[in-house]
Amino acid sequence: MHMPRVNPYAALAIGVASVSFSAILVKLATAPSGVIAFYRLLFTVLFMLPVFLMKYRHELAFIEKKDWLYSVASGVFLAFHFILWFESLNYTSVASSTVLVTLQPLFAFVGAYLFFKERFSMKAILSGIIAIAGSLVISWGDLRISGMALWGDILSLIACALVTGYLLFGQNVRKRISSITYTFVVYAISAATLFLYVIFKGEPLLPYPTADWVYFILLTIFPTLLGHSLFNWSLKWLSTSTISMGILLEPVGATILAYFILDEPILWTQVLGGTVILSGLMIFLRDERKSKAQKESPVSV
Repeated sequence: MHMPRVNPYAALAIGVASVSFSAILVKLATAPSGVIAFYRLLFTVLFMLPVFLMKYRHELAFIEKKDWLYSVASGVFLAFHFILWFESLNYTSVASSTVLVTLQPLFAFVGAYLFFKERFSMKAILSGIIAIAGSLVISWGDLRISGMALWGDILSLIACALVTGYLLFGQNVRKRISSITYTFVVYAISAATLFLYVIFKGEPLLPYPTADWVYFILLTIFPTLLGHSLFNWSLKWLSTSTISMGILLEPVGATILAYFILDEPILWTQVLGGTVILSGLMIFLRDERKSKAQKESPVSV
């Protein structure tokens, strides 16, 4: 395979930098969490709409009833993931929130075990225990600051579980429809869910200062469209494990940005706990890659 003009590792680095701005932009916005999430998804759907209508709208006719149900579930899970994660940033630091929300591989591990009966090695289980220990270090440090900081950590963990549900529901549907169609449908459902949530909560959709609208657009362009699009593009040349390892750098980038942009202090418990979590996740992802390679390798007789 010929290498592209753009180095895939450079694209991965730009993608990680783009998603690292997500928590910063949410912190800078003055709108409620549900409103921020709604406009992020709404603008994403509007940006995707021309491409979807021109090239992919015919695929809607081939989506089965079961796939629609899974897509709705996926969109609802994604909506509440954004609500709770954005809300967590009102209580805890960017460092704690972004590190804890990256525990997604461990929640996926539990979900795969419960729903798909997948089995994992002792090394994978041990890596999960290590990552959980790291999250306890962060939570202990935040508890020493205030109970509200611990509440933010809990919200971040629930948000992590919800995004795992979004992925578990979606992985089945993605086998039958294109990435663009699936993404557009799920984002549209998620935006509709967020709209209903905002109306139910009585949060105003207007007016907001000009700066907030800039943050909404930046959340759409960088973390959502640019960041995740570059991850998907890089999959053609880089392994899933490599991209997963790269994404683990998001909390590092977000923490550094929060230090310089938001003047957030970095606690030793966050550094220690974050290092332990990322180490556990790296062990888990390496073991997962090794076990997948063994399953796919031909058996010699």
